[in-house]
Amino acid sequence: MNELLRVENLTTWLSTGAGIVTAVDDVSFTVAAGRTLALVGESGSGKSMTCSSILRLLPGNGHVGGGRVLFEGEDLLTKTPAEMQAIRGRKIGMIVQDPMTSLNPLFDIEDQVGEMFKYHLGDRTAAVRRPKVVEALGRVRIPAADKRLGSYPHEFSGGMRQRVAIALNIACTPKLLIADEPTTALDVTVQQQILGLLRDIQRETGMAIILVTHDLHTVARFCDEVAIMYAGRIVEQGPVAEIFARPAHPYTEGLLRALPSLGTGAERLPLISGQPPSPSSLPPGCRFEPRCPRATEHCRQDYPAWFGTDDLRRRSACWYADEVVG
Repeated sequence: MNELLRVENLTTWLSTGAGIVTAVDDVSFTVAAGRTLALVGESGSGKSMTCSSILRLLPGNGHVGGGRVLFEGEDLLTKTPAEMQAIRGRKIGMIVQDPMTSLNPLFDIEDQVGEMFKYHLGDRTAAVRRPKVVEALGRVRIPAADKRLGSYPHEFSGGMRQRVAIALNIACTPKLLIADEPTTALDVTVQQQILGLLRDIQRETGMAIILVTHDLHTVARFCDEVAIMYAGRIVEQGPVAEIFARPAHPYTEGLLRALPSLGTGAERLPLISGQPPSPSSLPPGCRFEPRCPRATEHCRQDYPAWFGTDDLRRRSACWYADEVVG
């Protein structure tokens, strides 16, 4: 497979009232062209911060402390701010959780989508940009796109606003799209439409996707690879089918066991007890140890090494993972 993105040992720090905390800790993964990687984990596990670190869109108190982000062989962490501005939107797009935060209520849709062509392709006149805007809106299945150019975000439904946000981010046909929970706050039917739309665009363009999500059903249906994050680290990763069939990390196993299923007859779903640790007070050993039903003294004292297949397509950070993937 043609590797498009390689993240190596990425570490991101945040300055807080409690001091410096590590929000992303030694994270590594790859994404191939035309493939979809899911980043999965509870809120606060570091998924969105990982994506923001890739594009260097960190908050004012954030700082990338180490690692490399190789996109088409070039390290994004060494780029100047001007070089990163040219990459964002043109080569890497990012859909944020709430489409209203990425759409300006004061400008109509033609102005906002057209800005991508003006900035990245140098299309200075509205007459040149207009047919390209119509084409971009048509790609995301907005009905009568040529008649909606003068509409403002508040005149669209939530699902249609999300389609506009997608159009804005695929306007210049980027090679990688980062979708940070793109279906949050949408009803189930619209969620499936949006995800199906992303998959269709991927097939048409060969675009790679990083999908941040809590929904394991979505991962099973739409993704090729999955990386499970917990307390700032990836604890298990590999092909979706293999991870779902034989999870090697207790956290992954707990997430899968908590999935609702029709016809099981169970009155209550099993839960993962406890809460994730605070980034300012991480346990010395495995970070999942306080919640793990199989934890031993070894887990309490030392963070586990990676266990996995020889080709590293499948790996897990658990002292007992070699029983599954060794």
